[in-house]
Amino acid sequence: MSSTQGKYNIKAVSNMLGIQPGTLRAWERRYQMIRPTRNEAGHRLYTEEHVKVLKWLIDKVDKGFTISQAVSILENNQASVSYETEDTEEEEGKSILESLSDDLMTSLLAFDESKAHGKLDYAFSMFSPEKVAMDIVSPLLVKIGYYWEENKISSAHEHFATNFLRSRLGMMLITMPSDKMLPKAVCVCGPNEKHELGLLIFTLFLKRKGYDVIYLGQSVAAGDVDVVINEVQPAFLFMSCTLKKNIPATLKLAETLDERYPALQIGVGGHALDNLPQEEQEIVLPYKIGNSKAEWESWLLKNK
Repeated sequence: MSSTQGKYNIKAVSNMLGIQPGTLRAWERRYQMIRPTRNEAGHRLYTEEHVKVLKWLIDKVDKGFTISQAVSILENNQASVSYETEDTEEEEGKSILESLSDDLMTSLLAFDESKAHGKLDYAFSMFSPEKVAMDIVSPLLVKIGYYWEENKISSAHEHFATNFLRSRLGMMLITMPSDKMLPKAVCVCGPNEKHELGLLIFTLFLKRKGYDVIYLGQSVAAGDVDVVINEVQPAFLFMSCTLKKNIPATLKLAETLDERYPALQIGVGGHALDNLPQEEQEIVLPYKIGNSKAEWESWLLKNK
């Protein structure tokens, strides 16, 4: 049986690891690092990979770490975490995340939608939605874009892969709850921008933080952003810019809205901002939110 198939119920895992079922349920609920599948009766089914991760977490707790510290170490250093497995040296050298990303890319480039769904379902059962989006989907999009630019794959491959990932991330975004007590945020692509996957990932990050997010996606008509701002009264407006040619229009809109709505915090992200000359970097700096989780959290902290 594959190590990615659920085969241990919670009682079996409890006996194997010497940990109470209630503790396993609490870890799943609070940290979402382990998300077992369910059988037809609704009972949890853990995979061999789940057991390996749990063993690692328990080992860290036994050495004096709190469970929250252990989870943080695992999420931030997944590539260097080594589980005691009987896999080959080549497999040991790869992180679970890298393996999942490679398998997902292989499925997408083979136009195998069913297998791609299976790989993503497994990823979501192992890791939080935010981690899947940022550590599996985001690097995969960069790789696919590079392959397309280098003519290593066709435009059909690129369209199929990006449309599949956009669809899955979009469905996940819809189902994630928001905290109505936290500030509202509007997320939209900058003028003339059509590439929204990076913005989708950032929006998932915000929703995981509990923000009430209104996601507009691709660039909307001129003036319509004002309509949304006046209707929703958000505390934040975030725009994405992935193409260098669209930076001037995006910055002009940010400056216009900044003057019109002084209380509105405006942030701009996207890889186009990272490749600007130093003198142009200084122009975008007041709005730049970065492209990593750490940069995003820093920006939010400074602009509370």
